[in-house]
Amino acid sequence: MKPIASYVREMLVSLRILGNSPKLQGLTKADALLASLIRKKKVPGLAITVVKDNAVFFQKGYGYADIAKKIPADPKRSVFRIASVSKPIAATALAKMVQEGLLDLDASFYTYVPYYPKKKYDFTIRQLASHTAGIRGYRGKEYALNQPFSIKESIAVFKDDALLFEPGTAYFYNSFDWVLISLAMQEVSGMPFETLVAHYVLEPLGLTNTFPEKTDALPPDTVVFYSKTVNGFTNATPVNNLYKLAGGGYLSTSEDIARFGQAYLNRSVLDEGAVAQFLTSEIINGTPTYYGLGWQVSRDTKGRPYYGHVGNGVGGYALFYAYPEEQMVFSILMNSTNPGIEKDLDEIVDVLIGSQHPNTKHQENSAA
Repeated sequence: MKPIASYVREMLVSLRILGNSPKLQGLTKADALLASLIRKKKVPGLAITVVKDNAVFFQKGYGYADIAKKIPADPKRSVFRIASVSKPIAATALAKMVQEGLLDLDASFYTYVPYYPKKKYDFTIRQLASHTAGIRGYRGKEYALNQPFSIKESIAVFKDDALLFEPGTAYFYNSFDWVLISLAMQEVSGMPFETLVAHYVLEPLGLTNTFPEKTDALPPDTVVFYSKTVNGFTNATPVNNLYKLAGGGYLSTSEDIARFGQAYLNRSVLDEGAVAQFLTSEIINGTPTYYGLGWQVSRDTKGRPYYGHVGNGVGGYALFYAYPEEQMVFSILMNSTNPGIEKDLDEIVDVLIGSQHPNTKHQENSAA
């Protein structure tokens, strides 16, 4: 039997090696960067889940889901507004309907919604999904509408406006494109859009903490939505996002969004043909738009390919990236309107990719 002193020496050597390892240094640095966002009052609360190779790699909550009640943000429980991260979810339901032959991406939108006012040019479902149809974006206070519109009722906001350009000749990102797609999905199926998404996406993938936002029935663990002011954070202006579920109206946890991304890395959602169509950037006049059909498709500053979406809504900001080569998914949700921390988040993603190791797991909560 070894002397106790020998065990102690071996343990100290192991701790020195672990302390100098890139994985621990990277996780420690990422943790410090995330904590600093709270300490510097850049965001009120944040939840992050990172998965690699089908396992949790890093998961933690920072700050508060509710400042007044001092309820900490929790990556498993806290339900945030995911804003435009709703688009990949809606795109998945659309892809399922295309696979089943219910919708044709290259069919005219008017095939499914004949009562929509005719424009100078025709446009297709594919052009709507890729933001190349020429539909306008928000004007004035439309970004923060607080009207109890149904999807069909909401088109009154923009239906009489001319197209911005001939479809297929330019790219213009907006959420009204996906309002129209969700309307077409409803019309062809005879089912509410939220029912279609539950059937095609949420239930099959086990996304039990992802919900359509209904102002009169928020899930019990929904965070308080804030906006940043010079004096800190104040409750965000009330909005009703139900009409734009497809473009930016879902609520979720960081863990659920990470699970959604992992399903894509595993290719367990759609067949390869559908994945290729939706995750390939459109090309306009020989230039990539870095956007597929409901998905951002790009490379980061280090040249690493990823797909996903960023979401920016009233009282919520979200980052969702899937890195196929690294087999990693990043899901970071915050309860503040546009906190202006894109560079901080990119650095955190880069640090965590650099520290990747299949057996590393960091999971806890911190409200400081």
